[in-house]
Parts: sequence; C-alpha cells; structure tokens
Amino acid sequence: MLKSGEYVTIAGLAVREGITPSLLTRVMRLTQLAPEIVEAILDRTQGAELTLASIVAPFQTDWAQQTGNSVDQR
Repeated sequence: MLKSGEYVTIAGLAVREGITPSLLTRVMRLTQLAPEIVEAILDRTQGAELTLASIVAPFQTDWAQQTGNSVDQR
C-alpha cells in the first residue's frame, strides 16, 4: 500500500491498520529477512539462536550475512 501510493506515510498506513507506527515499522523490517530464514521459520527448522528478540534487534540487510549464523544448516 505504501509502494502503490495508496498511503504515503507509515503513520497513515498504521492508522488504517489500527496499530502504532512503531509496530508497523518493526514488522516492515521483517520483509528484509533472507528468504532462507523466512522459509526456516515457516518450516520450524530455524536454530534455537533465532528468537523473536534476535529478529527485532538490528540485523544485517545482506542476506548472505544473515544466513551465515541464523538458519540450521541440516
């Protein structure tokens, strides 16, 4: 909705969704997770070190650096 221009600010989109701009910003950051990490979370194969606290904390946006330590390499 931001990309399409329907909402031009995070604050406007947050109001529409009924959440705070801060929460929306934190959720939007998760779109920068490497596909391998998202897949591991959905498959429940992520390592024990991948916690909610670790993914809401600042993280590398380079996918190769993210997957180096975050996904169980079984």
